[in-house]
Order: sequence, then structure tokens, then C-alpha cells
Amino acid sequence: MINNLYETHLEVSDLQESIGFYIKLGLELSLTIEERNVAFFYIGETKQLLGVWEVPKGVEVNKRHFAFGTDLAKIVNSIEWLKERGIEPRTAFGKEPIEPIVHTWMPAAAVYFDDPDGNSLEFIAWLPDKPQKIGYVPYLSEWIEKQR
Repeated sequence: MINNLYETHLEVSDLQESIGFYIKLGLELSLTIEERNVAFFYIGETKQLLGVWEVPKGVEVNKRHFAFGTDLAKIVNSIEWLKERGIEPRTAFGKEPIEPIVHTWMPAAAVYFDDPDGNSLEFIAWLPDKPQKIGYVPYLSEWIEKQR
């Protein structure tokens, strides 16, 4: 029945700031409805949607998490790519953002960062290896070495 995640929505405190942020990530702004304080972005070739809703002033943003899918060739350079756009990758699972980490149970390489409101975002790329439970989250280079 389900083929993919078609759309998701986030709350933000400043719609214009968030529009600029998501455009820096390469998302295509598809629609802004100013009277509703919302913007919609297309994601990727299949045009999945991200809705970004500004909460009223004084209302706390309910923070969320989601991941943008990518491929291994792109995620390897994603930390530098983010920094070039003024976006700081962040520590995840106790690992500093010096290279992607690996969720070994999937397995998939990941890099974490936040939007201006602290919504937790992630780049994630499936790896061709078999899932493993190794008891910790390795860096991608460690994972690759273990697969040899």
C-alpha cells in the first residue's frame, strides 16, 4: 500500500529565515501562502513535499526530526558541503562531525545538522553491506575498514 513518504511538515519561528535555509539546502520553493504563514518545498525528482509553518510569536516550536535521502558519493562530502553553505553539522551519538557515521543495523551512513529552529535534520545514504549489531556507532571510514 505505501510506496514512500509523500510529505512532512515542520514548525518554525521565522518563515522567511526558514525559506532561505531550505533553499540553501537545494530544495525548490513551490508555494508560499503568506496569510497562512506557510511555505512548501519540493524535495528531489519525485517532488516529495516539505511544509514549513510559522508559529505565532511567543509560541514555542515543536521540534521534529527527519532525514533527507542521498547516496554514498554525496554523503562523503556532505559535511564540507554544509559548511560551505554556513550550516554547521552537529555531534550525533557521541561522534564529532568529522565524517559521516554509520547506523550499523541498517546499514546507512548519516550526517546530522539542525535548521534555524533546532529541528533535527539528517542526510542518510544506504550502504550495500549487510546489517550488523556491533554495539557502537562507527565513523564511515571505520565501517568500510571492517567490511574488508
